[in-house]
Amino acid sequence: MNPSSRLAAALAACPLVAILRGLRADEALPVARVLAARGFRLIEVPLNSPSPLASIEAIAAAFGDAVVGAGTVLEPRQVRDVHAAGGRLVVAPNFDPAVVREAARLDMICLPGVFTATEAFAALAAGATGLKLFPAEMIPPAAIRALRAVLPADALLLPVGGVGAANLHGYLQAGADGVGIGSSLFRPGMAVAQVECNALDLMAACAGALRT
Repeated sequence: MNPSSRLAAALAACPLVAILRGLRADEALPVARVLAARGFRLIEVPLNSPSPLASIEAIAAAFGDAVVGAGTVLEPRQVRDVHAAGGRLVVAPNFDPAVVREAARLDMICLPGVFTATEAFAALAAGATGLKLFPAEMIPPAAIRALRAVLPADALLLPVGGVGAANLHGYLQAGADGVGIGSSLFRPGMAVAQVECNALDLMAACAGALRT
């Protein structure tokens, strides 16, 4: 299955991307186990977390049905490191053509961060699997509708930044294929039981959005 098909299938199963910034390696499996049990299929460990590659390796080995990888990937070398750890997802806050090309070469899902239509078209032309619309606080649902009107119909759009149970409905209804969920799901030091409660709230909000 090619990266676009893998991403589309994962988003169809659950349109929420778990962003586990600050995750420690010893927390990786307990947190991932809770998320997988609640239906999450896309798990991102940003590279500015403690021992991120160890966490990615552990999660990827234990949860074969999930698409696991890294966020805050800024250099092609980091793409290779994530791939070697078993990660198959690369997410960045920015669009760097070299990062996109390296991810495509390794058959990885790549979601570069874009803010404007110009960046969006350039990222897709470079081979991006989908687009991380960042920061979502500055890209309201109305902007998602406007982008949908001009981007290719099959472009996958995922707003990230400030998205949670209270506002994900608007993004999904506006045409986003998924949303990245960070601090409203997980924060460093958070108990696993609290992560599970947050996951349940988010899944309920997502289900409500998809029903309407």
